[in-house]
Amino acid sequence: MNDGAMQPFALTVDKFLDHAAKWHSDAEVVTAHADGVNTRIGYAALRDRAMRGSAVLAGLGVAPGQRVATLAWNSQAHLEAWYAIMGMGASCHTLNPRLTADVTASMFRQSGARVLIVSADLLPLAREIAARASLQTILTIDEEGEGCRREEGAQPLEPLIADGKADAAWGGFDENTECGLCFTSGTTGQPKGVTYTHRSTYLHTLRLLQADVMAMTAGDTALPVVPMFHASAWGMPFAAPAVGARLVLPGRHLDGASLARLIVAEGVTVASAVPTVWLGLVEHLEAAGGEVPSLKRIVVGGSPMPPALMERIERRLGVTVQTSWGMTELSPLGTIAPPGLADRDARVSGRPALGIDLLLTDAEGRPHAQQRGVEGHLRVRGASVVERYLGQAEKATDTEGWFDTGDLARIDAKGNLVITGRSKDLIKSGGEWINPAEIEAIVAALPQVSLAAVVGRADARWGERPILLVELRHGEDITDDELLEPLRGRVASWWIPEEVVRLAKMPLAATGKVDKLHLRSQYGQA
Repeated sequence: MNDGAMQPFALTVDKFLDHAAKWHSDAEVVTAHADGVNTRIGYAALRDRAMRGSAVLAGLGVAPGQRVATLAWNSQAHLEAWYAIMGMGASCHTLNPRLTADVTASMFRQSGARVLIVSADLLPLAREIAARASLQTILTIDEEGEGCRREEGAQPLEPLIADGKADAAWGGFDENTECGLCFTSGTTGQPKGVTYTHRSTYLHTLRLLQADVMAMTAGDTALPVVPMFHASAWGMPFAAPAVGARLVLPGRHLDGASLARLIVAEGVTVASAVPTVWLGLVEHLEAAGGEVPSLKRIVVGGSPMPPALMERIERRLGVTVQTSWGMTELSPLGTIAPPGLADRDARVSGRPALGIDLLLTDAEGRPHAQQRGVEGHLRVRGASVVERYLGQAEKATDTEGWFDTGDLARIDAKGNLVITGRSKDLIKSGGEWINPAEIEAIVAALPQVSLAAVVGRADARWGERPILLVELRHGEDITDDELLEPLRGRVASWWIPEEVVRLAKMPLAATGKVDKLHLRSQYGQA
């Protein structure tokens, strides 16, 4: 008896670019350059160049299953490298150029890569990595602009692609093959490697495209300001070709003035970045004037957005803010507020889409009997959630597959997730816990404040006491009492910081988040 069958169709990421090249061949990938000139290419031509890149890598000895590292900004050449590496069945290890050479070289050694594709302006860092790791081949891309020069031992990739053949074999491997490697930011501990598979990335992309998630269509022009080395630019370089959307890549210049020019010039409709980037854009427009009329939605993640900043962005830019929460370990999307959500709240990180599930537990991992309206330790599981970190024998999940995110959270009656803090950020004072995130949210809502952070300082009597660090908006002034007054009656009296420190510039980690490790090391001692 023949029961019928469906066609085998491996869920591999090369199919995104195949689809775009065939059905949206002229949709553009645009790259911004330092000289103000934007270059553009259609998806069909980009696929051709990516396949030539695969042939180049194969000629250099790269085989399926091996890793190739990239050290580059968001650009056409970097996108081509991604698909060249992944399409042939190799794995793309994205390195973060904002980290130190020692940290980056350590990640490179762990990956086992021997080839590095690097933006030419980052060659000095590549040299430092090579001095600390077994780096055999350096290929340079994006050679225009300041600080870019050809050096001995670094071979430009462009001539090799121009002379190569677009006859590389793409696909044909198991969908559970590794396609990417990204290390966690290390903001709360040592960075750990997370390996993505083609299947997990394909399913994550489908989740992004749902109407209640990023809702991207062929009519959109998408701008991933979040770097490609930050959890795959939150998946936008996969989602855009999957639907034929125009993709605008900002290069290395992410200041407010550069982004404003790019958004206007290319008619960007949806963009993604951490809150500090949007703060920079708003401050530029407030100071210099101008509008970004094409921009309709921005997706915010990476760290909580103060409610006052959200209101300021929506008012000044005329956009809808989609708050979200995720992690490198989640590929990275966990939850997101649907477009046009009527009861938007900066504290709400949205709801999970199909393919990911949430669980609140106590500190020992026991599930709360009631999952709504109570605070707990947040665990997740799903098709795009890490099971084991690179090089670690033990699983990162419990016996039922739940991954402990390290976040504290509540789930409201409508299923919206509210991140209430990081368990590692909690301050233990007199045997009781203080949650810095609640203090930060209240202080950051003040119109005079741009950024606020609370860390614990060692105290002989209490163990730890909270101190408040603030970066004020330009030209603003406010007394310590005025900064602390909104806390009274809203948090326990013993939570109120006993010291306020004003910073000219809040230190930010390589991901654009407030660098709590730096603040604790500098201000955490008595």
